Amino acid sequence: MQKYQTTVARVLLALVFLGPVILRLNQIFSSADGYMQYQLELGSVGLATIFAPLLILIKLVGGIGLLLGYKTKACAYLLLTLTIFLAVISGKHDFQSMFIHLGIVGGLLLLSLYPQTACSLDNRKK
Repeated sequence: MQKYQTTVARVLLALVFLGPVILRLNQIFSSADGYMQYQLELGSVGLATIFAPLLILIKLVGGIGLLLGYKTKACAYLLLTLTIFLAVISGKHDFQSMFIHLGIVGGLLLLSLYPQTACSLDNRKK
């Protein structure tokens, strides 16, 4: 039963990153100035515009990796680093958001310690 609990945790953590990225990409492609609006939102919290494509790419690649269970440990560390960065940035403006990010960091730390989950590409038969 425990191996399925870690699988559910892995998939839910993946959705934390994939859900907002899919919604963001939909917003970007649905309006002519969607990408500019995204850059302005990032600028309002103190991030340079170069972070716009980097955030989307890291969240998309890391989220898909977690969802499929491919290179789970590496994806967890990648997303963990990004989430710590976002916690520091968001902590300047919103303490609640900072604590939410730190909670996600805790889940990613556990996943990086126990990356072997059921239903993952890492555990396929060779």
